[in-house]
Amino acid sequence: MILYEYPFNESIRTMLRLEHLFDRLAQLIERDAPVDHHYALATIFEVMDVASRADLKSDLLKELDKHKVLLNSYRGNPSISEVALDEVVARIDHAFGGLNQLAGKAGAALNNNEWLMSIRSRISIPGGTCEFDLPAYYAWQHWSPQRRRADLLQWVGSLMPLAEALQVLLGLLRESGAPHAVVAAGGQYQQSLTQGRVYQLLRVRLAADEELVPEISGHRLMVSVRMMRQDAEGRLKPNPADVPFELTLCS
Repeated sequence: MILYEYPFNESIRTMLRLEHLFDRLAQLIERDAPVDHHYALATIFEVMDVASRADLKSDLLKELDKHKVLLNSYRGNPSISEVALDEVVARIDHAFGGLNQLAGKAGAALNNNEWLMSIRSRISIPGGTCEFDLPAYYAWQHWSPQRRRADLLQWVGSLMPLAEALQVLLGLLRESGAPHAVVAAGGQYQQSLTQGRVYQLLRVRLAADEELVPEISGHRLMVSVRMMRQDAEGRLKPNPADVPFELTLCS
């Protein structure tokens, strides 16, 4: 199965982009090849770029606090497990505390590292990190994988409070939706949304062997999914057959 996610607002869009970058970063750091650690460093810079939005930190703190208040309102409800509730609230508190203690924007501390900033200024230039441009960086890539990995983990440390906050918030958002089995009749599916309820994320899960690509669009009143198939040249064309898939709306 392949899972596709569609954000309904810019805040969730930014969070999903950062989550994607952190997932990639975790995979690259664990590898040993110098080229993998080069792209891990490039990913760190991408995280810093995406996280540079001035109000991102305050928005995440507000969302964490809002979830905590909501969850605490469930206390005393006989259908709610107090143990599970305490566990989730503790995760929120830990994420809130770590992010709140972070000075400035995520990764701001790395801006004071002249060596890293010299790489950042050239890494977007095609071939800009060659050995004759950045000999010190070239030498670093010849260090042992363990030594490079230790450096990367140290640099990533200042980004971890952001990563934890994203993990908690996106986890809570995804758990708020219930999956439903639906069918795209003739390759198209539309669903009206409940008025007065604000949805933030749409999830579509498809069978991988179908080799289909969903074109997803949505707003506060309706969502639409159109199933497409790639031709030999990679162009997407409508798929006319009925397609069963799983749809989840998260609020």
